[in-house]
Amino acid sequence: MKDLLLITPPFTQLNTPYPGTAYLKGFLNTKHIGSFQMDLGIEVILELFSKTTFEEIFRLAFEDGRIQSENCERIYALKDHYLRSLDDVILFLQGKNQTFARQICTTNFLPQASRFNQLDDMDYAFGAMGMQDKAKHLATLYIEDLSDFIVECIDPDFGFSRYAERLGQSANAFDELYAQLQDDETYIDQITLEILETRLKETKPKLVCFSVPFPGNLYSAFRCAQFIKSHYPEIRIAMGGGFPNTELRSVNDVRVFEFFDFITLDDGELPIELLHDTVLNNGNTFKRTFILENGVITYKNTTTKPDYKQADVGTPDYSDLVLDRYVSVIEIANPMHSLWSDGRWNKLTMAHGCYWGKCTFCDISLDYIKIYEPVAASLLVDRMETLIAQTSETGFHFVDEAAPPSLMKALALEIIKRQLSVTWWTNIRFEKNFTQDLCVLLKASGCIAVSGGLEVASDRLLALIDKGVTVEQVAQVTRNFTEANVMVHSYLMYGYPTQTVQETVDSLEMVRQLFEVGVLQSGFWHQFALTAHSPVGLHPEEYGITPNYKNISFANNDIDFTDATGIDHAQFSFGLKKSLFNFMHGIGFELPLDEWFDFEIPETTITTDYIYNCLEQEPVFTIKPTAKIVWLGTLPLINAFSKTKKGTTKDFLEFTFHDTEDTYQITTEKNKGLWLLETLEKLTPQNRPQTLKQLKTDFETQFKDFELFWYSKQIGVLRTHGLLIL
Repeated sequence: MKDLLLITPPFTQLNTPYPGTAYLKGFLNTKHIGSFQMDLGIEVILELFSKTTFEEIFRLAFEDGRIQSENCERIYALKDHYLRSLDDVILFLQGKNQTFARQICTTNFLPQASRFNQLDDMDYAFGAMGMQDKAKHLATLYIEDLSDFIVECIDPDFGFSRYAERLGQSANAFDELYAQLQDDETYIDQITLEILETRLKETKPKLVCFSVPFPGNLYSAFRCAQFIKSHYPEIRIAMGGGFPNTELRSVNDVRVFEFFDFITLDDGELPIELLHDTVLNNGNTFKRTFILENGVITYKNTTTKPDYKQADVGTPDYSDLVLDRYVSVIEIANPMHSLWSDGRWNKLTMAHGCYWGKCTFCDISLDYIKIYEPVAASLLVDRMETLIAQTSETGFHFVDEAAPPSLMKALALEIIKRQLSVTWWTNIRFEKNFTQDLCVLLKASGCIAVSGGLEVASDRLLALIDKGVTVEQVAQVTRNFTEANVMVHSYLMYGYPTQTVQETVDSLEMVRQLFEVGVLQSGFWHQFALTAHSPVGLHPEEYGITPNYKNISFANNDIDFTDATGIDHAQFSFGLKKSLFNFMHGIGFELPLDEWFDFEIPETTITTDYIYNCLEQEPVFTIKPTAKIVWLGTLPLINAFSKTKKGTTKDFLEFTFHDTEDTYQITTEKNKGLWLLETLEKLTPQNRPQTLKQLKTDFETQFKDFELFWYSKQIGVLRTHGLLIL
């Protein structure tokens, strides 16, 4: 028995659990509150994509005459081939049958329907891939073909990472979702509820908490809550997570509380602790919680207790989840998107909220972004070590709004100090503090990729967005990461208020050049969306737009609007995405921009060498006396020798360094060499890094002209091999 059952409803990701319930379980552990968590999505997917289930799906589709398209006719005709290979393909995607890759890559082993039409591009998109990744992509296409069959013949709302998402998107009223919930359960509902009931009987919870991060989780959360209310009326039900945090802040349709007893907002730790007290101990205090009281939806925020500090929320706990059964897929040839869908990642947060907190398109008025609180680097690495011991996984995705550079630096030093071998990636702002040396340090600690918002590559619009960066700065920062061998993904935006056609074309030219010079490796265009809690949504008149407000009784976030420019920005979508796909594969740079569109566009006003010239700018090296100096290299082998010239003998030291790629040497006078040897040992992350001022003071106790020594050829060699200024 467990007091609480924490559920992520279908569907989020196939390859790794969404971390909401793991964060809550880790916190509940600190309060000695028993809980069980489940990712209902992955359990439903594994039941759905099995030989036994698909035998029934094929039978139902045929008997009910649901097979309409030629594509589904083909899949049904090949049903025996699908049934023979399905369980083995899933095992392979779970990493349990790696030798099967050779069979998958055999010509015509897997049955092929419409998803395989893109195979003509395989060599061009995946030419450098190994057999495992190629097989994973082929297996993904095979699974997607079966997904198409489900959508046409069984359930039109199915999607791998979302379910009935249309019912949750911009659902200002509850009517459509409520009507759907009065209909019979779908085939996928039946699988979902069977698995849910089994877990309810095993755990016998008093309180079931649904973490609903996205619109695509909403329908299943309601369907599951409906089932519990009908069959287990004694169980209380709560909903929290990203969707209610952003969309349900003004909910006033009482029918919602036919399904849920509680809806909590923002950080979930204290609200769920108080709900536990309410349900089990008849407590009566709440934190940011909607309840139905005397037939009226009432917002309760009656406790005097403050939210917990990040140091006190505990380490995420992934126990109970079926970690060895997640499915890694490779859907499209986008290197950053493959990180999202391939491999299992432990999710952690470096800091609560956003340290910048100014971007005008972002929901910066909400506490989850507005309240910034970093976690100490030592505690972060403690949590990493705990998760490695629990999950046997050394990959980490830090899910920050924007990871702060100073904390990333401290985290990297702590990882290196403890000699951990980890792999990690996160989201950043392309700000000037990401120097070449900091990027080298991050790479040395295991950072393999960063994603950040370039948004609109226009300095006017970046200023309007209040991004705090310029295109030139973005180019230089992405160059620093790229040269450190850290992959860079950029979020790109079109259709921002007041954006002109010329600015869209010029932004595309900037992006083309960033890929052409090689400082961006991945990107994704999305159209601007107006949200209720962003500065643009709160003050639309300042941005030249007219919102189309609707009566809100349920979800309130995305808002339709009219831009004073009158431009149809949606017409640019296909051309922007098509050009980006080509740029990511290193082709199409020579084509004029109008080749990507089927309508006339103006010529760009950006010179063809704009980004190149940004990168040619000589950086200003003003080293602060407080800058930390760190040595990442190994200690050298020493050879002492002497030289005699005109009767004068001088002693020298020859240092031979070995790193993972190279061997290099420097020679110094003996006395300065001995000082350097001692100093390099002091400067390793295992010791306390020294400032430049401390280094200068120490040097000048024995010698003169520190600057002459610091800017010497010998130190220059070390600077290119791991002597960092941070």
